[in-house]
Amino acid sequence: MRMTSIIIPTCNGLELLASCVEAIRTHTSTPYEIIVADNGSADGTLEYCIRERLTFVSFADNAGFPAACNAGLKLAAGDALLLLNNDVVVSRNWLDNMLACLDSTPDTGIVGPCSNYVSGRQQAAGEYASMEEFHSWAVERNLPDSSRWVVLERLVGFCFLFKRELLQQIGYLDERFSPGHYEDDDYCYRARLAGYRLVIAGDTFVHHHGSVSFKKQDSSVLAGLIDRNHRKFIEKWGIDPRQYI
Repeated sequence: MRMTSIIIPTCNGLELLASCVEAIRTHTSTPYEIIVADNGSADGTLEYCIRERLTFVSFADNAGFPAACNAGLKLAAGDALLLLNNDVVVSRNWLDNMLACLDSTPDTGIVGPCSNYVSGRQQAAGEYASMEEFHSWAVERNLPDSSRWVVLERLVGFCFLFKRELLQQIGYLDERFSPGHYEDDDYCYRARLAGYRLVIAGDTFVHHHGSVSFKKQDSSVLAGLIDRNHRKFIEKWGIDPRQYI
């Protein structure tokens, strides 16, 4: 039976990580493993991973999102691979529906869900005011429905499911985009160049608290990082990735 490796990068986000892991354990019925990729946390994250018997890899300092994802991917044993932000809360049918979408055609390479906090076409309204309401609402919202799957040209990497064969063909995330931003755009573009489709699993909704780690940065520093990595993408590919948003 196939297994999904869920890689969760984190940096001093223990409370969010614990909520993320609890939701996965509560609402995932298909075989999976969790791999935590810790970027130099000093908040008890490693002790939590040991206590919860989670597989983890740890950097002494913050190596950035792409490097953490790559380190987790190198430990992964699953046939399907999922990069998941630590500030995401999943609910009923989330992984079953996404896997069904991923397996729907041989050329489907990457699948992403809808969410309350995400750019582009994955953005959707959430009819809830608390996590308890979210899980109740998701019972109906996440009913399997392939008519809601949508092929597009870009997915956001906050919840990013892809086939191992894609990793074997195009490689790991490009760490030139560290500490983060545009590494997911780059991976999507590379997948498309290799002949794979990107699909929104519209029958899957997850809650996303939203860019918690990056919000801790000064706004001018964050804006500079986004601009710098935007230019790196254009220098690498000769196109503007914003055309796909």
